[in-house]
Amino acid sequence: MKVKTQSKKVNKAWLNQHVNDPYVRLAQKDGFRARAAYKLKEIDETLGLIRPGDVVVDLGSTPGAWSQYLRRRLSPDGAAVGELKGRILALDLLPMDPIEGVQFIQGDFREEAVLAELEQVLVGHGVDKVDVVVSDMAPNLSGIGATDSARIELLVELAVDFSVRHLKSDGALVAKVFHGGAYDALVALFRQTFKVVKTFKPKASRDQSSETFLVGMGLK
Repeated sequence: MKVKTQSKKVNKAWLNQHVNDPYVRLAQKDGFRARAAYKLKEIDETLGLIRPGDVVVDLGSTPGAWSQYLRRRLSPDGAAVGELKGRILALDLLPMDPIEGVQFIQGDFREEAVLAELEQVLVGHGVDKVDVVVSDMAPNLSGIGATDSARIELLVELAVDFSVRHLKSDGALVAKVFHGGAYDALVALFRQTFKVVKTFKPKASRDQSSETFLVGMGLK
């Protein structure tokens, strides 16, 4: 099958950018599965969200870079293996290779049965409320603005609803959003739900990307 010349140029340009990306190189050096680890790292270090002993839920976890960061953050020595002070529960529609100390559930967060399974795991561990929810969830984009905005909005709304039901009163939610049709509505939702709301564009987030992160701290 022939590939259009333009597609070849685009793919080659993306590959060159990816290979030369300093965060990609840093992730390889530090043993993270993706450059996304540095997005959560910067947010956490700036706002002081995650502390040893915390229970953290990682939504949209695959390939596992955020869970890897959380695992190291909750380790007394910042190690990828060994002692862990806290608990990490991860969930994604796609499979994820195991990470020591991280309990993974594969399923669609939009389905009630999957949410119920996650809630049962929390109950099974004797966890009533969690300290932090992080969500790097993103839908498969269709290129149709209204459709994509609705899909993004639904995922963030579900993360907020989960947080309302399961976060401690002083807990925090970090959620990926995209500038576009749903952005203002999601900012308004965060402000209705949390005492403090921050918007964050980490350095590891590419300049041309429309992604940003909303951080809500302290439930109203």
